[in-house]
Amino acid sequence: MNNYTLTVLGNRDTGAEITGLDLRQPIDEATRAQLNAALGQYAILVFRDQKLTADNMQKAGELFGDLRRHQRRNAQFAGNPWVSEIKNEPVFSASGKPIYQGESFHTDHSNETVPPKATALHPLALPDSGGDTQFVNVQNAYDDLSESMKQRLEGLKARHVFESKYSPREIRKPDAQSQKEVPPPVIHPLVRNHPETGRKFLYLNPVRIESIIGMPDNEAQSLIRELVAHATQSKYEYRHKWVSGDMVIWDNRCVMHKANPDYDMRQLRHLMRILIKGSLPPNEIADAITAH
Repeated sequence: MNNYTLTVLGNRDTGAEITGLDLRQPIDEATRAQLNAALGQYAILVFRDQKLTADNMQKAGELFGDLRRHQRRNAQFAGNPWVSEIKNEPVFSASGKPIYQGESFHTDHSNETVPPKATALHPLALPDSGGDTQFVNVQNAYDDLSESMKQRLEGLKARHVFESKYSPREIRKPDAQSQKEVPPPVIHPLVRNHPETGRKFLYLNPVRIESIIGMPDNEAQSLIRELVAHATQSKYEYRHKWVSGDMVIWDNRCVMHKANPDYDMRQLRHLMRILIKGSLPPNEIADAITAH
């Protein structure tokens, strides 16, 4: 078995640091099982002191499941279709306002029938300061809801689209090829059960949720704002301050995350990204595609 040390990082067992493990080296099956169990328990794993190429990043991601390609084909990392990249290149909206990737809380690709299980990042260049990634644990947030709110949410389903007309930020538009592959709207429950731990969690994405089935939009958006305000309290947060050599993987199902554009944009922030393929029970897949 590979030797490593695990240290809990954040509030209420959100986030764990892994040291002493080189992801470029072979990982035995027992260690792989431990790491997957740790991801289920802590939702975020921070591997320190890594020096990964795109191919290394691919192999590291495969410890947690099959990979899937990013929907933006123009974000593909050179030479490896399974790895994409995030760069702080200036992109502006039609009004001239700069668009920063991921600057409000969200979960990745919730507008797809089967969203990714997990996302991982590894920095190639970092600004001198700032650019943290914030995470909030929506399992703990669900646990703390009042019983009346839990009952209210039971059975409610939301319609997710590429960019909600109520989104708190503008999304960078895909290139022409990727635009053809943007999925149609899907329906997901507001409360889900984690397939590995069984814990319930809030499935929120204010960037993508455009409506709640059977509810007037004003009431639906009021509920979403209330839930997001609850879930993004600091007591549910782990804030990651990037250090060269980090590889961070998070469970896309039970945390929301955001990137902070609070750094000198003249300095490069460049990260490799991979997505781990997700799965859903057949009844949730059937529900999701009823919005098509």
